[in-house]
Amino acid sequence: MEGKETLDKVRERIIETIAQNIHLYGLTSSAGRQFGTMFFHNEPMTLDEMTEELGMSKTSMSTSVRALSDLKLVERAWKRGVRKDLYQVKDDWYQSFIDLFSIKWRRSISLHSTSIKKSLRELQLLVNDPATSEEVKEFATQDMAKLEYIRDYFEWLDRLVDAFETHEIFDLVPLTKDLKEK
Repeated sequence: MEGKETLDKVRERIIETIAQNIHLYGLTSSAGRQFGTMFFHNEPMTLDEMTEELGMSKTSMSTSVRALSDLKLVERAWKRGVRKDLYQVKDDWYQSFIDLFSIKWRRSISLHSTSIKKSLRELQLLVNDPATSEEVKEFATQDMAKLEYIRDYFEWLDRLVDAFETHEIFDLVPLTKDLKEK
């Protein structure tokens, strides 16, 4: 087939780039290769097909596809007459990023917010306690100011995540015209 070598070279370049950058999603480069391979495959793939194409173990393919699925980068597919599980890349990379960003940052925001609220309460009690030394009160007051700054940051981050989830982010950073029409 004329041009097949160039086509394969282009695809391999993109697959390798995905493999190198997939760590941003907390995944291994092998999961990136699997994702890239699935991206260029026009039909959903079984774990056996992925194993054959990538030369990796079925266990490794299963682990990676589960991780990719947890991050909503791939999804299960159905095909008449096929009894094995099929997987395909989700079409909307923007939504996949939003889902990943939201999942990771919501967890972080929640952990920090809980910790900050508890710490601020304890520091306030320390400052109000007549038995606390003036030096400790001064440090506690300084720490409260620092924690209030961090609290404000996580409140802002929470609103940013809201902007991603509601797609208001696209008002600030618009999609290209072609993507809006799809």
